Amino acid sequence: MDLITEQQDTRYRLTRQAAIVGALVNLLLACVKTLFGLIGQSQSLLADGIHSLSDLMSDGLVWFAARHAKEAPDEAHPYGHGRFETAGAMALGAFLILVGLGIIWDAGERLFSPETLLQPQSYTLYVALFSILANEGLYHYTQYLAKRVKSELLRANAWHHRTDSVSSIVVLVGIGGTMAGLPYLDAIAAVLVGLMIIHIGWNIGWGAIQELVDAGLEEEQVAEIRQIIDSVSGVNSVHMLRTRKMGGHASADVHVQVDSWLSVSEGHRISEVVQMRLIDEVELLTDVTVHIDPEDDEEGPSCANLPLRREAERMLDGHWQDIACYNSRQRMILHYLSGRIDVDLYLPMSCFDSRDHATELRDAFQASIDSSDVFRSVRIWFG
Repeated sequence: MDLITEQQDTRYRLTRQAAIVGALVNLLLACVKTLFGLIGQSQSLLADGIHSLSDLMSDGLVWFAARHAKEAPDEAHPYGHGRFETAGAMALGAFLILVGLGIIWDAGERLFSPETLLQPQSYTLYVALFSILANEGLYHYTQYLAKRVKSELLRANAWHHRTDSVSSIVVLVGIGGTMAGLPYLDAIAAVLVGLMIIHIGWNIGWGAIQELVDAGLEEEQVAEIRQIIDSVSGVNSVHMLRTRKMGGHASADVHVQVDSWLSVSEGHRISEVVQMRLIDEVELLTDVTVHIDPEDDEEGPSCANLPLRREAERMLDGHWQDIACYNSRQRMILHYLSGRIDVDLYLPMSCFDSRDHATELRDAFQASIDSSDVFRSVRIWFG
């Protein structure tokens, strides 16, 4: 098993572990808060119970994302299965917004009808306190795992647990205030919890929409990617860097400029190193495409209309067939640079009489293409 596969397996195992623990705790909290919110007549605690139920769905989404992140691309999904998570996140976001609106609507009706306000029982305070402690425990546990595997998905879920603690603090204050003689506080706390749920739903749904329209990574992450590419030996510059998110992961494609005289194999090797370093050092990246450029094709003249080798050789035959030694050539290398073709012509040593003769031969080849719109220069090599 290679290092990347081992890291992915570890990340999946710990993410699944965090999701299971979170789901079990949220299931317990949802049942306890909903039950005691009903029998203890606390509207805010009941709303917080529904909030925990939505968190249970969120934990399921994290588990779903972790499981599908391991699945390799297939014929039907050549870019992987990340968008399944995106679709699930959109559905969850919409559901949370509707739940939050429902809670606010019900609490608002009670606020305008004082006779329907509920009087919470004292034991609901302990339920709210238990919820705070449980969610704080989940926050620290998930943050520990997130740092261990450097997972943004787990880190986001940890902060989700922290917002649940804040939600339960609001409930605690609402219940305590109502018991102290402020009957509106419990309903107001329910409204605040509903607003929190809407806020979470909006963030989840908006993030999913951004992924569907191929929004790029944050500026800090893009800057980190550029820095890693620039650190690779042989890379002269980086341009046309594009990124996009897919579920809990991201992909990138980039044009990397190298020296124009490098061999194809060396350019390919540089692209391999760029790809592996990005995947290894940038947590979100799982797919990187590197295009090697011998020059900055964003600024220089385009080579798009230049002929390929077969046609180029046919044209050179017309220019050079009458020049001595051309028919004895060993090989010919074409350099497509700045809108023209430069030629490296390799001739046998039998064609080399003297340095002056070599210069005359080179001048003859050059003079025959000086008027060409396709070819710019020729260099002759003997060996």
